[in-house]
Amino acid sequence: MLSTIGIPGLILILIIALVIFGPSKLPEIGRAFGRTLTEFKSAAKDLTKDDDEAKDRGAKNSTPELSATSVQQDALKRVN
Repeated sequence: MLSTIGIPGLILILIIALVIFGPSKLPEIGRAFGRTLTEFKSAAKDLTKDDDEAKDRGAKNSTPELSATSVQQDALKRVN
């Protein structure tokens, strides 16, 4: 996104923000934006970690089901 805006566009946005919010509020807004990005990043990392753990648990749980299914199939073959 920043590559399409370019440096002149970024400077213009900064000047507009400076005029609207004033020089005293700009650092607070920057800190709040940084905290928001950090929280979003950690939440996204937690979600992907949870998905990976669920996939791992699913893979571990599917192995016993396969062996139980094969045991059931062997028992059915013996009966028939």
